[in-house]
Amino acid sequence: MKRNVILAFLVATISFNAAAQTKKELRDSIAVLAKEADMHPDSIDLRLRKAALNLQLEQWQYAKDEYDNVLTRFPNNATALYFRAFAYERMRRYDLAKADYEKLLVHIPGNFETLVALALLNQKMKRHTEALDLANRLVNQHADKALAYAVRAGIERERGMLQLALYDYEQAISKDNANTEYYIYKVETLIDMKQFEKATQELNMLTKKGVPHSDLAELYKRCKRR
Repeated sequence: MKRNVILAFLVATISFNAAAQTKKELRDSIAVLAKEADMHPDSIDLRLRKAALNLQLEQWQYAKDEYDNVLTRFPNNATALYFRAFAYERMRRYDLAKADYEKLLVHIPGNFETLVALALLNQKMKRHTEALDLANRLVNQHADKALAYAVRAGIERERGMLQLALYDYEQAISKDNANTEYYIYKVETLIDMKQFEKATQELNMLTKKGVPHSDLAELYKRCKRR
């Protein structure tokens, strides 16, 4: 999946323990937490809070260093493992991110957020078989979650498995029919399959649901290019 929903999901999993702040306010908060962490070097909570703020500012290396500090003392700390992997991924250090996600799954088997992140990371690394295996595991273990089907559908679509992708997008919609992104993925898949009439019907339904026609204009154009 290449659209906003996955990135939004991953970012939403970060617990920042703070209301929305300006960059200056975030930097000031980091400075305060850094001083407190220096005075209380054994405080895991302070380091995790500072690292979360580093992530908000996209200071991936600083965040990774804080998670290193935590994991040196507590090698299986789930929060530090997950978000160090997140930081590694943003730094394009994919092998290290993969190792952290896999270690976390050993300690928390079936964790939804970790399975999503690891499946998408493997797809990004062109490990297509492993990505699809993880997506199947995701659906098997979290069959009630729309995102599980959407993740698998995105992987299937990239591999040209369009009929399977279409089925999974329909499953995602059935479990979360308020998410217009899933409808758009479905439309794009129908266009890939050259089912332009069905794709147009889906677009018309989206406009009736309140999606501005202007937001769908490019997809309408693609349906007319037969």
